[in-house]
Amino acid sequence: FPKEYQTKKICDSLILSEKNCRMHRRRVSLNFGTGLESDVAGEERRYALVTGASQGLGRCYALELARCGIDTVLVSLPDSGLNEVVIESRRLGVRCIPFEIDLCDEEALSVLCRDVNAGYPLFMLINNAGTGGTRRFASCTSDYLDRILHLNVSVPTLLTFYLLPNLQRAPEAFILNVASMAAFSPTGFKTVYPATKRFVLQFSLGLREELRGAKIAVSVVTPGPMKTNGEVTGRIERQKFFGRLGLLSPEKVARISLRGLLRRKAVILPGWSNRINGLLLLLIPIFIRIRLMSRVVARELDVPPVPTR
Repeated sequence: FPKEYQTKKICDSLILSEKNCRMHRRRVSLNFGTGLESDVAGEERRYALVTGASQGLGRCYALELARCGIDTVLVSLPDSGLNEVVIESRRLGVRCIPFEIDLCDEEALSVLCRDVNAGYPLFMLINNAGTGGTRRFASCTSDYLDRILHLNVSVPTLLTFYLLPNLQRAPEAFILNVASMAAFSPTGFKTVYPATKRFVLQFSLGLREELRGAKIAVSVVTPGPMKTNGEVTGRIERQKFFGRLGLLSPEKVARISLRGLLRRKAVILPGWSNRINGLLLLLIPIFIRIRLMSRVVARELDVPPVPTR
């Protein structure tokens, strides 16, 4: 792992065009490498691990890292399209290692971490995998609630815990946790999802403080709405005007958040509209905030809005 490692080089590459990024890759790979072998004798190359990498924002993280010459370990559900991302990443000239597992399976998660720690030195962890939805709480199933809690809370916590010793061996390392603008307000008809994303936000900031001075930067990104798949797109469109507030493509969110991570920002709010929304959510009294947010989200269910009193 080269001693002249500089995060600025890869950070700068994130603002280049794709054409320039391809031209720049050879210089970047001197810092981050493209495999387990090393360009410099005695120095190992390191990987970035991305969860939920087959679709949506996770796919964009994987491909953005590949364009910048960074080797990746990609994790996603079986039969979710991960192979296509791996092929595209390898075409960009990097080594890409796929793991198809259900992260909610605790035994599978433990095996994943054991295999990664044994064979793939890391310098970056992106906890992107997550799930949510819009339902009346009383109509949820226990499996539905358990999956949200497990994937959004337990999985990033345990992955970070198991992989932290691996990251600590790098000269410099980065952890990016994906929360949501939902972390800034409780919301009816989602109920559990904002609470889990609030956990991700608080967990990230607490861990960042613990690791201060340890050469590991911890950041959390709080994206607004993104059209990551057909089901999510439908829910956003049913919110009409409010669903488009802060709307960004997952490609843009990936670039912004990776740039913020490498600049060691604590909380990354992608886009000016999300920064304004975040400020407003902090300033508006919580009882007003909950009512407003719940009325907007209720449109996703095609139910009558909660009456004001």
